[in-house]
Amino acid sequence: MKKLIFITLAVLATLNFANAQTLNEVLDNHFKALGQEKLVAVKSYIMKAKVTQMGMEMPMEMRAKKPDMFIMTVDVQGQKMVQAFDGQKGWMIAPWVSSEPQELAGDQLAQAKDQANLDGELYNYEKNGATAELAGKVNIDGKELYRILFTPKGGTQKEYFIDAQSYLLVKMKAKLTAMGQTVDLEENFSDFKTIEGVTLPGKIEQSTPMGTGVILIEEIKFNENFEDSIFKQPVK
Repeated sequence: MKKLIFITLAVLATLNFANAQTLNEVLDNHFKALGQEKLVAVKSYIMKAKVTQMGMEMPMEMRAKKPDMFIMTVDVQGQKMVQAFDGQKGWMIAPWVSSEPQELAGDQLAQAKDQANLDGELYNYEKNGATAELAGKVNIDGKELYRILFTPKGGTQKEYFIDAQSYLLVKMKAKLTAMGQTVDLEENFSDFKTIEGVTLPGKIEQSTPMGTGVILIEEIKFNENFEDSIFKQPVK
């Protein structure tokens, strides 16, 4: 009887180890497909894109710089919407609300921090206090996708979907708080392009109950020089 119990425990331990290894293998293959080694060497980037939403086309520019600095500017019918994180705090300017900069909090602050992480959330996630779990495979639109449950430190769980063939990230689901309500966000990534050894999506489709939008990436430049001061909140 004791021998049987020992064998059973040994099998369970082996299965748990295999599951942990499977997550590591999926992530390792994902990092290879992405070009993570090249991405880690990137110190800054400038991205120009076009956002289509609610029948409008809006130019967008994003700049990010290590460690943890990010700023995004969107031209909304001649008005500049800005969202930024300077490494310590986040801020935004929404001109239809106020011309004065406002400090970010909650999900908006978390999103700005995410954008400032050039290496991506999944890379070295354990060192950053996050957790991840491989939740098997799902079939979406005829494609086999690995489903990873990811929870950042102090944050809300997200679902990442990695293509079982290409090992590229093709979908992300999360819950966000907007106007006092929790809403579902879904992002789909496609039209991948390889730039200096890093493979990134050229198209991002975003969907929430409030509407949908498409971001078309027009240009990305790595290791551009710009001052840290551009990330700082303007003095009122």
